[in-house]
Order: sequence, then C-alpha cells, then structure tokens
Amino acid sequence: MMPTPIDDLSLLRAEIAAVAARMIAQDGADYASAKRKAALQVLGERADAARAYAANLLPDNAQIEDAVRDYQALFLADTQPARLLALRQAALQVMDALAEFSPYLTGAVLNGTAGEYDDIELQLFADSAKEVQIYLLNRNVTIDISETPHFKGARYDPVETVSFLWHGEGVHAELYEKHDLRGALKPRADGRLLRADAATVRSMMTPPTSPQDPT
Repeated sequence: MMPTPIDDLSLLRAEIAAVAARMIAQDGADYASAKRKAALQVLGERADAARAYAANLLPDNAQIEDAVRDYQALFLADTQPARLLALRQAALQVMDALAEFSPYLTGAVLNGTAGEYDDIELQLFADSAKEVQIYLLNRNVTIDISETPHFKGARYDPVETVSFLWHGEGVHAELYEKHDLRGALKPRADGRLLRADAATVRSMMTPPTSPQDPT
C-alpha cells in the first residue's frame, strides 16, 4: 500500500518533534524556538514548499513533550530522574514557603521532563502582585520582574512574573489574582495535569507501595 499524504505528514511531524526534543533536552531550548529550528533543519530546501501546510505540519507541544520523554529515556536515563527529583524537592520547599499565595507547580518539573537546564515554574494567586514581591523582598530574596502571557489566552493582560534563586535553583512565579484560581484548576484536553498543588506534587514523589506477599 502506498503511503498517503496524511501518513507523510504524520512521519514528518514525528521527525520534527524528535529533532526539537533533542534541542530541548541537550541545549535547554524552549518549545517554540526548538520547533521552528527543528522544522528548518528537517525540511531544508523543502521549507518554502511546505509553508502552505505549516498550520498542519508542525507538531503540537504535547507531541514534542512525548518526544522529550523518549529522548530522555534513551539518552539521559542515568541522570534525568535524579535531576527531576531534586527540582521537585526544591519546588516543594519554595511552595511551602509561599503557601499563603496558593502556589501551583507547572511546566517541565510538573510533567516530568525537567532536565539540566530547567527552572521551577510556579503560579501564585494573591490579592495583588505587590504582596508577593514585598513578601520576598522582606526575606532578602533578590527578584527580577517580567511579564508572562496569561494562561487564559491572549484576550487577557499578561501577568507579572517574579524570578529568583531558591537554594541555587531558578524559580519563575507568575502572579495571578485570586479569582483566576477557579479557571486554573481545569485539566488539559488530553487529561494531563496543567498545574498541581503541593499535596499533589508530594503524592507524585511517593513511590507506590508493593503488595504484600501472601503468607
């Protein structure tokens, strides 16, 4: 049976996802830039010809995330799990310290693909961004302030984000208003966690108990 155009596109997306995954895992590239660079690398001279199909050609972030997992399982199995555990432990420490701001973990540390170049990504929910900034400054934490797109989409204003070091690990905390928390608890369309509170993160780090041998 001859391959169909749909089959060809599926294989091409998988190839682009695999190349992007290597860039993310090896070099710490973000998903958007890795996707663009991978497409150019894979398509080469075909890039112009494929431009008309760009909307359907590029893999989505979920496919790239799966490709990152595959890459780590093949090439980083001896280092990545320990790095992920260390990041989750650090995330729990900072979440406990910021407990009054309803912290939720997001990003690679949550989904399990965090590696050497990843930082801890949090979402905090407070009456105002200034509350969080003052809280950190009062504890002699040096912060940088930037903006991040609102998780609800482009219709909403970007939110302030504070970045700081916590025991040597980078932390980026997006500062939302309390009423945003309701929308934050919706799962992804594929059922994967978008964000998790400290209790959920702890449960992810607890090894499953083995059934007792029958006596």
